[in-house]
Amino acid sequence: MIKVIFAGTPAFSVGCLHALLQADDVDVVGVVSQPDRKSGRGMKLTPSPVKKAALASGIDVITPEKLRDNDEALAWLKAKECDVLVVVAFGMILPLSWLETPKVAPINVHASLLPRWRGAAPIERALLSGDKETGVCIMQMEEGLDTGGIYLEKRIPITAESTGYALWAALEALGAEALLESLPKIVSGELQPVPQDENGVTYAKKITNEERIVDWTLDASYIGRLVRCFAPKPGVRTMYQGKALKLIAGEVLATTSQQDAGVVVATKHGLDVACGDGIYRVTQIQPEGKKAMLAADYLRGAQINIGDKLG
Repeated sequence: MIKVIFAGTPAFSVGCLHALLQADDVDVVGVVSQPDRKSGRGMKLTPSPVKKAALASGIDVITPEKLRDNDEALAWLKAKECDVLVVVAFGMILPLSWLETPKVAPINVHASLLPRWRGAAPIERALLSGDKETGVCIMQMEEGLDTGGIYLEKRIPITAESTGYALWAALEALGAEALLESLPKIVSGELQPVPQDENGVTYAKKITNEERIVDWTLDASYIGRLVRCFAPKPGVRTMYQGKALKLIAGEVLATTSQQDAGVVVATKHGLDVACGDGIYRVTQIQPEGKKAMLAADYLRGAQINIGDKLG
C-alpha cells in the first residue's frame, strides 16, 4: 500500500484526489489545502474544493497559512510517514523541509508540456498563445518553480474550437489517469525523472483582470482565443455606450475590415467588430445586469449606429 499525502486547493485538483481515493493500492493518509477564503455575494469563509472533498471522505486535513517555518505543519507531515507527497495546483511554494520528508519522492501533476508553461496559469497561456497541443506532466518536485525532472507526460490537441473549460476538464481527467499510471512505477523505481530541456522554457504568469478586457487593436484570431478561454466565466468584456458587455461566444471571420479597430456593425448574424487584423463576429453576449443572450436578440433592443465603437 502506497501512503500518500495530497496537497491541492482548486476544483482542478479534486479529480486527482478522487482517483487516489479509489485506487486499491493507495492510502491517502492526509490532505493539505489552502485556508478557507471569503467568496460569494455574502463573502463568507468557504473551504477549498479539495478540503471539501477530503472532509467528505473522512480524511485528516490541515490548512496552514504558510508552510515555511511552520513547525506544527511539518510535524504533522512527518508523523504521517508518507511514501509520496502528491501536489496538484496547491498554490503555495513548498519549502525544502517538506520536499525532503516523503520516503520516495514529492511529485507534482502539472497541466502543461514542460518545460513550456511553467507557473501559475498553464492551461490559459497555452490556449491564448495558439499552441496546437497541451497535456500533463508528472514531475519530480524540487525547490525551483516547476523545474524538476519528468516521470511521464500525456498529450492532447488544442483545436480551433477548444475552450478553457473543455481543456480544464480534459486535463483534470488526464492528470488523474497519468498519476495512477505513474505512481506505482515511481515507488518501485521503474520510472526515473528525465531532466527538462532548458531551451524550451516559458512561464505562465497569472491572468490579470486587465487581460480579460478586449483590446480590439489585437488580431481577431487572438480575440477569438481570448473569448474561448474565459467564457462563460469569468468572461471577457468590452464597453458600449458606457455599459459593460460580456462576450460569451463568437467566430473569427475570414475577411478583413477597412474600419478602425473596435468599429461595430450590426448584422443578422451578430455584431461584426473590426480588429487590428480581421473581423470578430460576436454571436452571444451578456449585457450588464442581464442574462446571456444571442447577439441577434440583443440587437432587437439596442441601437447600433454607423461608426459606433466597442471598447
